[in-house]
Amino acid sequence: MTPRQALQQRLAALDAHLRAEHPNLLPVLPTFRAFDRILAGLGLIDRHESLTTRIPWWPMVAVLGTFSAGKSTFLNGYLGEALQNTGNQAVDDKFTVICHGPETRKEALPGTALNADPRFPFYRIADEIEKVAAGEGKRIDNYLQLKTLAGPRTKGKIFIDSPGFDADDQRRSVLRLVDHIVELSDLVLVFFDARHPEPGAMQDTLRHLVAKTVNRADARKVCYILNQVDTTAKEDNLEAVFGAWQRAIAQAGLVSGRFYAIYDQRSAVAIEDDGRRARYEARRDHDLAELHTRINEVEVARAYRIIGSIDSLTKELEGEIIPKLREAMAAWRRRVLIGDAVWGALLLVLSGAILQTIGGGIGAFLGWLFDNPDGGVPLRVVGTAVILGGLFLVGHVKIRQFFAGRIAAGLSDRFGDVDLNLRQAFLANTRFFRSIFAKQPAGWGGRARKAIFAIREATAVHVQRINDLYTDPAGRRAREAASAPATAAE
Repeated sequence: MTPRQALQQRLAALDAHLRAEHPNLLPVLPTFRAFDRILAGLGLIDRHESLTTRIPWWPMVAVLGTFSAGKSTFLNGYLGEALQNTGNQAVDDKFTVICHGPETRKEALPGTALNADPRFPFYRIADEIEKVAAGEGKRIDNYLQLKTLAGPRTKGKIFIDSPGFDADDQRRSVLRLVDHIVELSDLVLVFFDARHPEPGAMQDTLRHLVAKTVNRADARKVCYILNQVDTTAKEDNLEAVFGAWQRAIAQAGLVSGRFYAIYDQRSAVAIEDDGRRARYEARRDHDLAELHTRINEVEVARAYRIIGSIDSLTKELEGEIIPKLREAMAAWRRRVLIGDAVWGALLLVLSGAILQTIGGGIGAFLGWLFDNPDGGVPLRVVGTAVILGGLFLVGHVKIRQFFAGRIAAGLSDRFGDVDLNLRQAFLANTRFFRSIFAKQPAGWGGRARKAIFAIREATAVHVQRINDLYTDPAGRRAREAASAPATAAE
């Protein structure tokens, strides 16, 4: 299968998926393809690649947190199926991706099923793991597994259940997966254990899951959950424990956010006092209902996030990538010009040394060069110019290649949220037929800027269309609904 055929197959699969589950996103595909053409022209992606294969189209809910904080118990309760193993000790050291399927599969599929499928958020994640831990990329099955559930609450969504993160010897590859999950998820539920709410037990979680979200533009998608608060009922100190936990999180830099206190009814400790039990249950039911609502709304959030990613990419392109390319091109130009000057001077010195060695020196050589009794331009001048020019050109090409390689080594081949190849784009500007005096990157001109403007306009239209699905500021749909019975009665 050729790369072109592989891309067409992926786009066809995505089209079928959206028609079946998210038809409101179908009009967005042509906008992504228009952006693909711009990025391919700049060399940031290959001709037979697409942004559509670099973002997850299914809404994602990530469940992260400390060991034994009740993450899997919460998921089992929400899904209505004991799909995940639970216990007071660490019961699973893999990331489990749960999606809808024709049956409930408690025996997990291997991580390869996720790494090789562009529809999932871990497509080619083995390459990322290999970067931070050499040799680990080929052991993807040790990090990921896939389970399916034939239940109504998994339709149109992906859930990710994670191992705990409060061990001192966490591998960088696992933390890289955590960062990847937080970046792509539409909702992130961070669980803590009410039995151990002190900062010491939360150290790694605070560092990797809390501190990194403080400056995120989409920090609202992260919810902080103190689980198993039923264990505080004996001392009736829920408010004190909850406050201490909030202060610990605030010390990590988070000064705002939504906090929840819940526990699982089936595994909860018995609360003998009726009034106390009613108070705890009311708090739990309120927070669980809000969490379930947030989960149910991720499909709406995903539609806005996918459309918003286009606008973010246009800003990233104009505000970061193009300036970086211009800067790299300017540095390359300076070095090539200096190299040419040095090579030209060296060529002259070498020529003079050779003439002196042969005999007669430069003066005798010039006399011989311009000695043409027949008049006109001596053929010796033309021949010498061709030889010297050829030598200079060969050196110029080598100098271009040398400095291009040096500068390219410092550029990323996976830049930004969708892994654009900045290194490849720069090298496209150093090919032998490109002038070193070009100011703009190859593929970036008036036509590309007009196309970017059109993409931004299309993005605004997409947002308005999604708004019309979920909002009715003018009350038009309400009026139509009110008039429908009257029309039917007539």
